[in-house]
Amino acid sequence: MLFTSTGGIFESIESGPSGAEELAFKFALNTINRNRTLLPNTTLTYDIQRINVFDSFEASRKACEQLSLGVAAIFGPSHSSSANAVQSISNALGVPHIQTRWKHQVSDNRDSYYVSLYPDFSSLSRAILDLVHFFKWETVTVVYDDSTGLIRLQELIKAPSRYNIRLKIRQLPAETKDAKPLLKDMKKAKEFHVIFDCGHEMAAWILKQALSMGMMTEYYHYIFTTLDLFALDMEPYRYSGVNMTGFRILNTESTQVSSIVEKWSMERLQAPPKPDSGLLDGFMTTDAALMYDAVHVVAVAVQQSQQITVSSLQCNRHKPWRFGARFMSLIKEASWDGLTGRVLFNKTNGLRTDFDLDVISLKEDGLEKEEPYLMFKKSDKPLCGNDRFEGYCVDLLRELAAILGFRYEIQLVEDGKYGALEESTGQWNGMVRELMDHKADLAVAPLTITYVREKVIDFSKPFMTLGISILYRKPNGTNPGVFSFLNPLSPDIWMYILLAYLGVSCVLFVIARFSPYEWYNPHPCNPDSDMVENNFTLLNSFWFGVGALMQQGSELMPKALSTRIVGGIWWFFTLIIISSYTANLAAFLTVERMESPIDSADDLAKQTKIPYGVVEAGSTMAFFKKTKISTYDKMWEFMNSRRQSVMVKSVEEGIQRVLTSDYAFLMESTTIEFVTQRNCNLTQIGGLIDSKAYGVGTPMGSPYRDKITIAILQLQEEGKLHMMKEKWWRGNGCPEEESKEASALGVQNIGGIFIVLAAGLVLSVFVAVGEVLYKSKQNNVFFLNEERPLRNRSHQQKQKRLKKRKRSPTL
Repeated sequence: MLFTSTGGIFESIESGPSGAEELAFKFALNTINRNRTLLPNTTLTYDIQRINVFDSFEASRKACEQLSLGVAAIFGPSHSSSANAVQSISNALGVPHIQTRWKHQVSDNRDSYYVSLYPDFSSLSRAILDLVHFFKWETVTVVYDDSTGLIRLQELIKAPSRYNIRLKIRQLPAETKDAKPLLKDMKKAKEFHVIFDCGHEMAAWILKQALSMGMMTEYYHYIFTTLDLFALDMEPYRYSGVNMTGFRILNTESTQVSSIVEKWSMERLQAPPKPDSGLLDGFMTTDAALMYDAVHVVAVAVQQSQQITVSSLQCNRHKPWRFGARFMSLIKEASWDGLTGRVLFNKTNGLRTDFDLDVISLKEDGLEKEEPYLMFKKSDKPLCGNDRFEGYCVDLLRELAAILGFRYEIQLVEDGKYGALEESTGQWNGMVRELMDHKADLAVAPLTITYVREKVIDFSKPFMTLGISILYRKPNGTNPGVFSFLNPLSPDIWMYILLAYLGVSCVLFVIARFSPYEWYNPHPCNPDSDMVENNFTLLNSFWFGVGALMQQGSELMPKALSTRIVGGIWWFFTLIIISSYTANLAAFLTVERMESPIDSADDLAKQTKIPYGVVEAGSTMAFFKKTKISTYDKMWEFMNSRRQSVMVKSVEEGIQRVLTSDYAFLMESTTIEFVTQRNCNLTQIGGLIDSKAYGVGTPMGSPYRDKITIAILQLQEEGKLHMMKEKWWRGNGCPEEESKEASALGVQNIGGIFIVLAAGLVLSVFVAVGEVLYKSKQNNVFFLNEERPLRNRSHQQKQKRLKKRKRSPTL
């Protein structure tokens, strides 16, 4: 019998994860030694050393002690600083170092004696990013515990630069488990999509505090990066409605794995977890499962090794183990189907490859006839059985049956309802009732996955995601109007332009009067003349401003530098204004505006003129009934107070009411998309009010659920779900609302310009008449004042002539 020794270095803290790893190390070695199928002629022995947390010096000393005893491999420790110290010694002496914890330093050529069974951080980060894309999140909050979390989530952190994702990063408080201040800020900021990068112990505290703060509702969706999320006690949150997603590498579906975990549970009960760790008793953590697999991988390498002996090594001599490189190569080449799936290593860096991650979530319909999910097939020949129906759900059933190999019979639900809990009787109706009574094996319909339904039936993974939106009639187009040439600029801007014109004209007049260079001699031939003139009278100043504003100019030109500055800046101002006006003018003259009285759910909630409602006893009604958001709560109060007049019995009734009256109908966005493709008088108002999904319903505990889930995922990966939706949703399409070619402008577009022109002409005529009357009156006064002096002058000249005649001698 051969003996091969291994070494384990573990942190000595009270139970918890390190205790689980040490127990798993012993459990794996004892299992191998008892079961001689793997190593029939070899017994594995071990040496365990315990160190304080973060004590890298002590870790180095313990590693040297184990090497002096002679070990084939060293397992642990888990903390990065201690692990790096042991790693450097292993590299120097050529002894394999096995890790089961995540290590943020990427292995290089110097770490040739290093392997890690923990999934590569880049793969985990990409998996989280894929989840974000799957859920179609546009805003994400990342909450990390320590700086290594930013490295683990690097693919997600880079996402905003490559995808349309808005990212907000927060850090958990250091050295305390009180996350309430952080959660309070997140609640105030309405951050509903959150990724927590922390250990399972901190995750347990976060969930407890979030529950106490009312943050465990259907509006929140949390993703945890810890692989031990569902090793925690989830019973307090099971019916809260919160969406919670995590990852799992432990292959619990395997019967062999379940048997080993059951044996482990009996061993684990001897060392129960800490009360505040949140772990379920006897549950095998990921670290323990990885340690169990790590020991078996080394055992496989020992089985493959021949003529390899373990020797004592001294740290101060730096003489490596002569079989170290060969044994390390055997470990990297080893393959093992363990508790965490198939274990394979990258031969270059020793990191684990080709591992499987399970995405797990915490979670609440026969068929109902609704277009385009299920419709009666139109045919001239009589049809029977499943051939009577067609639609999206029929195609989905056909694909599921082809993959899983089952036969089915389609039946319509008797009461024509999806399924709701009746308040008066406390009983379920519709599809849910038939599943509960086992009258149907599957419910394939637009059946919304809710936590209330999840209590009484099971759901598959979603085959379609959607949300609530508003269906309303398309608004009628309105012509621009004869004065639409004023629309490119707002009334405020027109007023500011007028004030600017008046201000610039007055400033120009004052500066021109003040500046000596603006005065000139009107008689250049007489340079000694004291008479000077100024062209910029008040009226001329206003005329100069008008000419520049109209891009026509005037004969007036400033001479002084100061007046030229005023003129230049006014020209620049008018250049920008006229260019902006011209750029927007065409759009305002040709586009017919589609004015709708409502543009969003907020607009709908603020008014009472337009009634709105939902299908009674449906998931949409349940959403508004249970919502805590003020806007939607106000909408529910309105609908509930007018239940008899605004609620409808079916989707068809709601659509018909929208077409025939001024009514807004709240319904699923996918159905709105189908209806608007076929009726051009209807449109979707605003975005999505919530986010939900359709799933295939099964009775509680049905063996078909998991198989259907796998089949749906296969259809999704193959793109068949998208092709089926395109087939049944795409309609003939509505005509283009706007012509691609420019349309001719009519009187209704630019008639206002002619009105302004006519008004200007009439005004000019009146001004001209006023000028004539004013000038005539001025001239009459002048003539009256001058008439008497002229008569006196004539009389005097006549008297002078007579006197001259008298004085002249007679001949």
